[in-house]
Amino acid sequence: MMTAAPSPVMEHLDAFRRIVGEKFVFVDEEVLHQYAHDETEDLRFLPDIVLKPGTAQEISEILKICNQFKIPVTPRGGGTGLSGGALPHLGGVLLSTDRLNRIIDIDDRNLQVTTEPGVITEVLQNAVKEKGLFYPPDPSSRGTCFIGGNIAENSGGPKAVKYGVVKDYVLNLEVVLPTGEIIWTGANVLKNATGYNLTQLLVGSEGTLGIVTKAVLKLLPLPKLDLLMLVPFKNPVDACAAVSAIFAAGFVPSAMEFMERDAIEWSMRYVDNCIVPLDEDTQAHLLIEVDGNDMDVLMKEMEGISEVVMRYDCGEILFAEDAQQKAELWKLRRRVAEAVKSHSVYKEEDTVVPRAELPVLLKGVKEIGKKYGFHSVCYGHAGDGNLHVNIIRGDLTDEQWTGSLKNGIVEIFHLVKSLGGTISGEHGIGLVQKEYLPIVFEPVQMRLMQQIKSIFDPNNILNAGKIFD
Repeated sequence: MMTAAPSPVMEHLDAFRRIVGEKFVFVDEEVLHQYAHDETEDLRFLPDIVLKPGTAQEISEILKICNQFKIPVTPRGGGTGLSGGALPHLGGVLLSTDRLNRIIDIDDRNLQVTTEPGVITEVLQNAVKEKGLFYPPDPSSRGTCFIGGNIAENSGGPKAVKYGVVKDYVLNLEVVLPTGEIIWTGANVLKNATGYNLTQLLVGSEGTLGIVTKAVLKLLPLPKLDLLMLVPFKNPVDACAAVSAIFAAGFVPSAMEFMERDAIEWSMRYVDNCIVPLDEDTQAHLLIEVDGNDMDVLMKEMEGISEVVMRYDCGEILFAEDAQQKAELWKLRRRVAEAVKSHSVYKEEDTVVPRAELPVLLKGVKEIGKKYGFHSVCYGHAGDGNLHVNIIRGDLTDEQWTGSLKNGIVEIFHLVKSLGGTISGEHGIGLVQKEYLPIVFEPVQMRLMQQIKSIFDPNNILNAGKIFD
């Protein structure tokens, strides 16, 4: 366990209790340990105090105190992050949005929803679904992650290939700035050419510029039908090559997920699910979904996609027969990360390249792994070119794990950049990836981002040390 240097937090304990109420101020060890980690590797940092405000005004008053006395503040949503964005590595205040958990309004006339940040993503999706509406962003952790965290990380998920990521659905945000001011960033409209786009600047800023307290999100009509198939391949590179061929043939699936053999095999053991027949020569799978409102159209799309993948030495295609089988296949995909984590100590890299470059990326990752002696398990949102590279510790020595492995990661990131990609598609930079940011950004870009941070947060109190020092 790592702890930061003492902070002046306790001098303001009474003030914090007056602001949020005594039962929402926590200094006991059990709660501090609960909020000392998220899903990022095995990192833990103790905050000095955990606060659970219930309104934007309470957050404003907390931040005014912290800004005046330069107390570090770490915002936290559901704690499902993978880049350390919610880790209180400087101690100080851990500000939880647990209590900001209301869906304020579902506007079915304008296809919008106004929500607080502490609403669980799947809860919001189910609420709008009851009205025949659809909120597409669906990260694997949708059952536990918060809307606010999704906004902070610009989350994606399987549906992003057809429907886009969080940024494509955020219309307007109520935000508390580090200095305590409360602002709305835009307007509840689909088009807005009025000044700088502060809304999109906040999306993906990883809690470094402000704390979102309300969000107005765009919705879509809910597709009524979907079809799902699982395609096995003898060669993972062929599976990746089939991805861009499907789009080149004119098809846009609602999801297209890639899983190496280890990924699906470990996931099946983890969830005790043997729905997928694994032949000895099967080394990868594509999980492909189409959706819409006309079954004849969907059947023709599936037939066309099947014709494309059969050109890439695929095995027998498994078509999901009913809703239960669809749910079982999706459960395998969504639980891969947990399965890998339970199997070994690992590091996860969140690479993304133009989708046609996926075969080159996958092949390069495996070659770099051989060079540095590590095994990787790869899976991800193939339709977006987003490949999650899980580096398994296995038999690596301490020196390799904490030393030479970084050279391998640097080589992977240089490969990604050379292919026109970048080092994070949806997990963010946070604490653990910031040392690699200069690989993809020139000094002028880094300087501009740091200047933006200093304008929003002149005393550098809000999630300081995330993205860059």
